[in-house]
Amino acid sequence: DTGGFVPGSDDIFETEIRKQVRIAIEEADSIIFMVDVATGITDLDDSMADMLRRGNKPVYVVVNKVDNGTRELEATEFYSLGFEHNFFISSISGSGTGELLDAVTEPIMAEDVETAMKDSGLPKFAIIGQPNVGKSSLLNALIGQERTIVSDISGTTRDSIHTHYNLFQKEFMLIDTAGIRKKSKEKEDLEFYSIIRAIKAIDDADVCLIVLDAHKGITAQDITIFSLAVRKGKGVVVLVNKWDLVEKDTNTARDYEKALKQKLAPFTDVPILFISVKEKTRIFKAIELGLEVYENRQRKVPTAKLNEAMLAAVAAYHAPVVRGNSIKIKYVTQLPIPVPSFAFFTNYPDDIKTPYRNYLENQLRLKFNFKGVPIRIFFRKK
Repeated sequence: DTGGFVPGSDDIFETEIRKQVRIAIEEADSIIFMVDVATGITDLDDSMADMLRRGNKPVYVVVNKVDNGTRELEATEFYSLGFEHNFFISSISGSGTGELLDAVTEPIMAEDVETAMKDSGLPKFAIIGQPNVGKSSLLNALIGQERTIVSDISGTTRDSIHTHYNLFQKEFMLIDTAGIRKKSKEKEDLEFYSIIRAIKAIDDADVCLIVLDAHKGITAQDITIFSLAVRKGKGVVVLVNKWDLVEKDTNTARDYEKALKQKLAPFTDVPILFISVKEKTRIFKAIELGLEVYENRQRKVPTAKLNEAMLAAVAAYHAPVVRGNSIKIKYVTQLPIPVPSFAFFTNYPDDIKTPYRNYLENQLRLKFNFKGVPIRIFFRKK
C-alpha cells in the first residue's frame, strides 16, 4: 500500500512518495491500480497509467465507488486506459472485491508460498527509538536505497516497514518503525496508531536495535522503550547515532558508555555501539552485533554442561538461610521457549530473594554467552 502518487509536485512528502511508489512498483509481483468512478479519468490517472504500461508487471485496474447501476455504466470509460484486467468494486460495501481477490491470487504458485514460509524463518530486527533519531536513515543506509521517507519533520514514518536484507552473505528482515514518544495531552490519532504499530513490530522482532541521539543522551522515554523490549524478552543492541556531532577526547566513548549502562541497570549486559548514519560509520558493525545477539538468543545449553557449571556456582556461594531453613539447589534445566529461561529445582523456591537470583543470572552470563539477551529464571519445588 503506497502513498498517493502526484507527478511533478515540489511538496517534500509528495516528492518522497514518488520515490516510494517507484520502489514499490519495482518490487511488486502485480499491481492494483486504484481509480475513482466519481471523478472519472484524471490527468494523474493518465500519467500513472503511462508509467505502469512501461513495466512488465500484471496491472489490475480497480474502479472504486461503483455502488449503483449508473456508476457501473460510467465505470466503463476506464477500459480506455488499455489494461486487460478491470474490476468494478465498492470498498465500503465490499461488492466486487471477491472477484478481484481471486484474480490477484490466481498466479500464486505453491513454491511462492514455500519461499514466503522460508522468509518467515529469517532473523527479524526492529529499529526502534524516539522520533527523529535517524531510524529510517539507518535502514536506507544499510540497504543502499531510499526505502523509507526521511525528512527533518519528526513523525515522518507512520507504518512499520519490512525490508528483506540479503547482502554480504547476511540475510534477515529489517523492520523500520514509527518513533515512540511520551503520550502528550493532545493525542494525535495518527501518531497513537503509529506507536501501537511500533510496539507490535517489537512483538514480531527477535532483536531490537534501539537508536539514541548522542546529543540528547538517554532520556526517560528511551529507558521506557528499552524496558519494553527487555520485558518482551527480545535481544537488544543500543546504537548511539549522530556520534560525528559530539566533541570527543580520549575517553568520551568509554565515559558515555559507563553513564549509559548506569541508567540501563539492572540489565547492563548489552552491546553499545557509537555510529553515524550520515557518515555511514560502523553501521554494518551494528548488523554483525544484531546477528550475534540473535545467535545468543537461540542458544540452547546442554543440561549436563549447565548443571556442571551452575551447581559449582551454587556450591561457591550458597543461598542465604531463611527462617533456619538452608536452601539447596539440586538441578537446573533450560526451558524449551524462545527466550532463554532456566528452571532451578530447590527445596524452598519461594524463599530465594532477588540478590541471589541476580547472582545466578550473572553466573549464567559469565559461563555462557548471553550478551544482549534478557534471561528469565524460575525456581521450582523439587
